[in-house]
Amino acid sequence: MSVKLNALNSDSYIDVSEYVDQCFKGKRYEQEKLLKQSNTLYVGNLSFYTTEEQVHELFSKSGDVKRIIIGLDKIKKTACGFCFVEYYTRADAEHAMRFVNGTRLDDRIIRTDWDTGFKEGRQYGRGKSGGQVRDEYRQDYDPARGGYGKLAQQQRVPDGRNSF
Repeated sequence: MSVKLNALNSDSYIDVSEYVDQCFKGKRYEQEKLLKQSNTLYVGNLSFYTTEEQVHELFSKSGDVKRIIIGLDKIKKTACGFCFVEYYTRADAEHAMRFVNGTRLDDRIIRTDWDTGFKEGRQYGRGKSGGQVRDEYRQDYDPARGGYGKLAQQQRVPDGRNSF
């Protein structure tokens, strides 16, 4: 008698997350369908100093990388802590989700998530200051992500004390 384990039918690393891209043009079910067929990963929590070569070195261990698009600050055109990694096959992208998500790259724990597929314009941060929204509200000091968050930097006075 063979017993089929549920773990073989479900893999939390490759399941579609609860995250919803608010800028997606279409219905939620359309977005989910694209995510389930996608060969593209969103990679977050990168250092602003992480290079495309470093990303390629890590992600190519999971399969053949088609291209990497480094996320840019839409005003300064400098890296802002995320990228897209596109694979030739879904299987290679699934390997990356299993084995690369949560690993350390450039001294940071990175996270991966499915993406519906890169479209021109998505390489730019969506925050009001040009970078990522999460970096605008961050209160901690993170030298790999530009120091304090953008709003916290604006609230600091020249002698280093907080004005809030």
